[in-house]
Amino acid sequence: MPDNQETYPIQIGSVKRDLRLFEIKPGLKIAIINILGDTELVTACAQEMGKKLAGKEYDVLVTAESKSIPLVHALSVVTEKPYVVLRKDYKIYMGDAIQAETLSITTGKPQTLILDEKDIPLIKGKKAVIVDDVISTGSTLKGMRTILEKAGAHIALEAAIFTEGDPDKWSDIVALGHLPVFTD
Repeated sequence: MPDNQETYPIQIGSVKRDLRLFEIKPGLKIAIINILGDTELVTACAQEMGKKLAGKEYDVLVTAESKSIPLVHALSVVTEKPYVVLRKDYKIYMGDAIQAETLSITTGKPQTLILDEKDIPLIKGKKAVIVDDVISTGSTLKGMRTILEKAGAHIALEAAIFTEGDPDKWSDIVALGHLPVFTD
């Protein structure tokens, strides 16, 4: 990482990282966490989130493709609960899939979330925990909620490594921490 790159320090369990700050629009920067390929951080996040979910009643973990996939997998191992991934591209083998549109702050464009037809029985009538890496604007969260409701699931909890922005907006989220936004 270049010496002049601004960062924001985080710690999950005993694991420390410096998150790079990126300008998403003039005068507004956010800290970017990318857990893909960071097994040590993913494991720490899953262990700490597993502790926060202990004693809660739920049947299945649900996340959106793609950065949260290693987290939900590791959390599935820790909690011994199955997981479902909402995809971003429809494949012909997904059959009569359920879809919802979302707008991620990091992509800046509309995306579609898709529940594969084969996964509908895994969540229909079940208590689901929505899992994400960062909840910032809530758009992806809203898309996941829509799909789960269409599929007949009950949302038991919503969880993330971090919330971002106004902390009061996310008081219902089971989170390991909160990231501020940075303005010039």
